[in-house]
Amino acid sequence: GARVMRRGRVPWGARGPGAKGGALGDPRNGVRGLLARCSASGANHHLAPLWRLGRGVQGSAMRVYSGVMGCAVAPWLALCAVMGCKSKPADTAASHIETPAELPPARVEPVLSSEERQKLTPERIVRGLKEGNERFVSGTLTVRDHSAQVRASVRSQFPKAAFLSCLDSRIPIEDVFDRGIGDVFVARVAGNFENTDILGSLEFATKVAGAKVILVLGHGDCGAVKAAIDGVELGNITAMLSNITPAVTHFADYSGNKSSKNDAFLKMVTEQHVRMTMSDIRSRSPIIKELEDAGDLNIVGGVYYMATGRVNFIE
Repeated sequence: GARVMRRGRVPWGARGPGAKGGALGDPRNGVRGLLARCSASGANHHLAPLWRLGRGVQGSAMRVYSGVMGCAVAPWLALCAVMGCKSKPADTAASHIETPAELPPARVEPVLSSEERQKLTPERIVRGLKEGNERFVSGTLTVRDHSAQVRASVRSQFPKAAFLSCLDSRIPIEDVFDRGIGDVFVARVAGNFENTDILGSLEFATKVAGAKVILVLGHGDCGAVKAAIDGVELGNITAMLSNITPAVTHFADYSGNKSSKNDAFLKMVTEQHVRMTMSDIRSRSPIIKELEDAGDLNIVGGVYYMATGRVNFIE
């Protein structure tokens, strides 16, 4: 793995062995120099993927150094020699290396300001979340300096949306929708259901703090939904699951196998639970309902599927 460093914050040994005080930007000290030294042997076509490791990590604020990279590359070079890298002509298409200059510019976004959020409609925010999920699925997430974003948001925050998500550790909300520091509020509870505490949090996020979208996010293979389907009883979990049970009983007339082992039934209950939670938020919070009726807020739902990273939206 390459180590990505910001200028001015270089740990001991980051220049790599034998740097002897050379400039950090000196191509002799990094992967660029390593590739140059290998060019004579025709090994470049085997090293081309190294440039792709740095895709999106561009600009004067970032550098990829050889301190860690050298350890990973050395065995590769040895393998290259054994497999006859020299036999590949340097001018073939396979030997072409994508240099940073050829890569598309990185998308770098600042922390959202009050003025910028004011210009956004709820519909535009929802569209932006969908676009962000597409970037997550395709592996082209925005490059952000999170440390700088944290410092920039110390005094204030102007999130555009609020999420009600499951507790599941496999759902990194900000990454799934390509959002940065200060972009969204996130409330989590196993089974992504609403209660008094969650409703109060969502009212703060929207009425007080100004978020314009509430997104209820369920996910495939949800343990809480499975437990509710199977009638699990264990400590406080039993009472918690009662918040999901209405989505199960909604399909009382379902003729198939009503167990968590039935993927089709699990999917039906998961989606229905999201819909019912959206409806319950409206009915249990006059404040949120008023914002939605006035056109100042959109309540949408979605189900995240971990196998693909894609969110199927429910509106």
